[in-house]
Amino acid sequence: MTQANPDEITLDPKTPDEVEAWLPVAMREYEESRLEAGDSAEGADAARAESEQRFFPDGRLIDGHLLFTIRLAGEDAGWFWLGPWGGTGVEDWWIYDIRVHDEFQRRGIARIVMQRADAIAKDGGATSLGLNAFAYNIPAITLYESLGYLTASLHMRKAL
Repeated sequence: MTQANPDEITLDPKTPDEVEAWLPVAMREYEESRLEAGDSAEGADAARAESEQRFFPDGRLIDGHLLFTIRLAGEDAGWFWLGPWGGTGVEDWWIYDIRVHDEFQRRGIARIVMQRADAIAKDGGATSLGLNAFAYNIPAITLYESLGYLTASLHMRKAL
């Protein structure tokens, strides 16, 4: 597969209608990720509901956060969401979600978007940028480590 041309990758802010269509899809994927990581069905559902209420209390993203459609040569290639950790006006920012659609993966798109995230966060006043990676997602962890992210916390679990 050929690598994506960085000049053909754009981050377009999602419109309110796009957010409305995106939200149930993204929240379902978040819940599925929690299940794959070992959460119970009840725990994954509760985490999804809490996240939705915290960040989308009226169906719209809270102020200070940025939600983009990733486009490659004009085609919808995924989404990207980042913003202050814990509220607006803070120096610690967080990448809440990045998703490159399956048919666009393995072309360097996530790497380019993650590199652009540094500038976006700095422009917003950030002095650090964090993220969460589920342990089963080795390709993502490998990408993040190659971009300079360090493990800051590690949760472990075993079945009983």
